[in-house]
Amino acid sequence: MQRKLGFAKALLSTILAVSSPCCVLAQTEHVATTAHADVQDTIARGRVIEAESRWQDAIQLYEAAFKKHKNSDELKRRLDICRIHYDVVRRYGDSSFIATVEQMQAATALDLYSEVLSKLELNYVEPIRLEELLKKGTAYLEVSLTEPDFIRRNLSNAQPEQIENFRSSVHKMVLGRPIRNRAEARNLVSAVASQAAKQLGLSPTATTLEYVAGAVGLLDPYSGFMTAGELSEVMSQIEGNLIGLGVELLAEKNVLKIQEVFQGSPADLAGLASGDRILEVGDAITAEISAKKAADLLRGPENSQVRLVVARNELQPQEVIVTRRRVEVPSVATVDMVDPNDHVGYIRITNFQKTTSLEVDHALVNLNRQGMRSLIIDLRRNPGGLLDAAVEVADRFLRQGAIVTTRGRNGNENRSYVARDPMTWDTPLVVLIDKDSASASEIFAGAIRDHHRGTLVGTTSYGKGSVQGLFHTDTAGGGLRLTVSKFFSPLGHPISYVGVEPDIRVEPSTTSSFASNQSNVGNTITSMKPIPGAVSVSGTESAPQFDFKNRDQDLALRRAIEAARESTSKVIPKAPHPVSTALRGQ
Repeated sequence: MQRKLGFAKALLSTILAVSSPCCVLAQTEHVATTAHADVQDTIARGRVIEAESRWQDAIQLYEAAFKKHKNSDELKRRLDICRIHYDVVRRYGDSSFIATVEQMQAATALDLYSEVLSKLELNYVEPIRLEELLKKGTAYLEVSLTEPDFIRRNLSNAQPEQIENFRSSVHKMVLGRPIRNRAEARNLVSAVASQAAKQLGLSPTATTLEYVAGAVGLLDPYSGFMTAGELSEVMSQIEGNLIGLGVELLAEKNVLKIQEVFQGSPADLAGLASGDRILEVGDAITAEISAKKAADLLRGPENSQVRLVVARNELQPQEVIVTRRRVEVPSVATVDMVDPNDHVGYIRITNFQKTTSLEVDHALVNLNRQGMRSLIIDLRRNPGGLLDAAVEVADRFLRQGAIVTTRGRNGNENRSYVARDPMTWDTPLVVLIDKDSASASEIFAGAIRDHHRGTLVGTTSYGKGSVQGLFHTDTAGGGLRLTVSKFFSPLGHPISYVGVEPDIRVEPSTTSSFASNQSNVGNTITSMKPIPGAVSVSGTESAPQFDFKNRDQDLALRRAIEAARESTSKVIPKAPHPVSTALRGQ
């Protein structure tokens, strides 16, 4: 990094020495023109995707472009609109949220809105402005009035002209109104809800809940309102057990493919296997309703059954009935000796949950018994998880010093996490990261980098340096996921929008459409990537395992193995403390 900075300074000095003001101005104008053209091209492509209601794809496109053009108001606006569309579709595809809309009284919905504002004022990482929250809530309402699911559920008797007239005028009731406190904000939302009921026959509860979601949904990419169903699933994820079929799915356009079947799970007992394609769920055909909606249909209460039609290779599709059960979901997906000759161990961690440190302990003991001399920890496509879990795993390899520091507006969020356990593993370490290694993964990778404890191989990580807290709402059965602090590496390096740089850069040899979900949220503090892509009926959104039969095609893994060999030749590791390590697993 210092060499790059030095080069930049030298280049700047050369420009100042030999370039005339006109040349510098011309170069600046050229860069601005190129950036503008790039933005316009992105928006043109994005609008085509939006027209097909592919909100996830549009979000990913705009988000990638916005990282390069952070000052583009056009990109930010398109990104926000797509996020609202996705959020509305998500909530109205959730039976628990629909039940809330149908059963909650209008006054209770307003109480929920007041409670959400209170939690934001007390806990959000940045000061909030009520006028801005009302504006965002109005944007949510305007967008929802264009979504077919919202209209079908709430406005079956309203004419399209009525809906459009109200939609185009509702912001006039809110914009420019000074709001001094939560009571005034509540009264204004109540007035909008009353007007929507009068003009459209729209349920006041449905209107108010859009303001609830809007108060949180555009604060940042990681904060949001959680339905009761989502909250229940998240709490199960934290514990590492979920109700489902026990499969990991890859959703690509209209194809729902089983990526992995957990051993002993309902799917395993029903004979499902990796590579199977799910063609039908219940009476719904996957190709007609999209893979994402089909995956949502796979969820359900414990002991309930779901009908599937599954295709395997070129064989005739078969009908399978699977009973949903509670499934233990591991976060350590792979433990292997990738190089038996040089005793290079390998652990792949797909996410950080409560059970992760215990699973890592068991993996380390297993590899140590096989004579491990160096270790690769693979965090590629790991979207994060519990902050505490990342700290615990880092503590397995650091004897002393800081692991991560968090800083928030609320003083309670200003904390320093340090290595405490003297019984650490001295095994030479290599850590694999990529652009989808996020949050808790970056905490671990940043600590290893700053302490020079190991070698980082791969590409720059995602750059999510914020911590979210999970807050149950007293008024309703859902909850809030709020950004409460930002985290910094042991040397004080910020992670947000920067990421963690590898020591050895290796570009990925293959591309994947897999992206991780933000839904794994801790009980107090956690961090995850925002954009959903692959979905898992078992509840975990962890990345698929790598195929070790084709490991030679994995350039980053090959380079990591080389680095592990090199580190073994330089350092003779001390034997770990097998007794204390084993006791951790008791």
